[in-house]
Amino acid sequence: MTTLRIGILGAARIAPAAIVKPARKVGRAEIVCVAARDVGRARAFAEKWSIPNVHGSYEDVIADPGVDAIYNPLPNALHAQWTIAALEAGKHVLCEKPLTSNADQARDVAAVAQSSGRVLMEAFHYRYHPMMQRAVEVAQSGELGEVQHVESWMQIPLFKPSDIRFVLALGGGAVMDLGCYSIHQLRSLTGEEPTVISATAKERSGAPGVDRWMRSDLRFPSGATGRFTVSLYGARILRIGIRVIGSLGELRIFNPAGPQFHHRFTVRFNDGTKRRETFPKVPTYHYQLEAFCDAVLEGAPVLTGPSDSVANMEVIDAVYRAAGLPTRP
Repeated sequence: MTTLRIGILGAARIAPAAIVKPARKVGRAEIVCVAARDVGRARAFAEKWSIPNVHGSYEDVIADPGVDAIYNPLPNALHAQWTIAALEAGKHVLCEKPLTSNADQARDVAAVAQSSGRVLMEAFHYRYHPMMQRAVEVAQSGELGEVQHVESWMQIPLFKPSDIRFVLALGGGAVMDLGCYSIHQLRSLTGEEPTVISATAKERSGAPGVDRWMRSDLRFPSGATGRFTVSLYGARILRIGIRVIGSLGELRIFNPAGPQFHHRFTVRFNDGTKRRETFPKVPTYHYQLEAFCDAVLEGAPVLTGPSDSVANMEVIDAVYRAAGLPTRP
């Protein structure tokens, strides 16, 4: 197999940027079909993005012998069900984050991935961009000295109260949508698994149990502290960044989630010197699809595989418990 043939489950808003456009640039990937709950919507999506085949159901996409891999951008609460179905059908899966609604589901999915022998990648696209690769290198190289504190913030305005990200039964909440990134960033930068010390949430009005804002404090085995703040519905226009404080200096990153649009990467040392680094303005999703193809076609390791997903979901569940909110059903 030299070309990865991919079927899409759902005509999701994220799909064009996350998989369709990158596939046009990555020569080893091809989008061959799509299905949606509304077949008319699937046809319109396929026509707009020149996808050759439309199926009448998700099952038909998974059963298609001309499909090697599935891209799963369905609502969070449907990730586990359809990822398991695809793996059991012998398909490789690129699943949108978060992989599942809770850690128990993540363990179930990981077990199926292991038994199937297929590649499962959670779509933390930022992790595959050279900027985040470099951030991990700087944080873990000793250049900043002993890492003392890591922090991530991701706050965006979302002015659509009816958005599914505010529906508990669909796996909604700020931590599920944005905090999964922040937690993953802090875990990646330290290379350690944190303990949740505390968490404070603001619930969405009219949506009990659904966080629109969350702040959580963490502690890592090395003794470093961590904090993340995420918001889906706030006064700030846009605020996305990372900070790593070490005994010798500090790393600050602006926009780790979309460095192709604009980014700043600055290392400041305690002696007053500093440097800035710049990175290719190539979409994070391009690097992610390249890595997925490498894993499927060449057996390359996966940075955001099942065991990593389980660890991330365990922290998410712990944050919800600390905040007095239910884990996602």
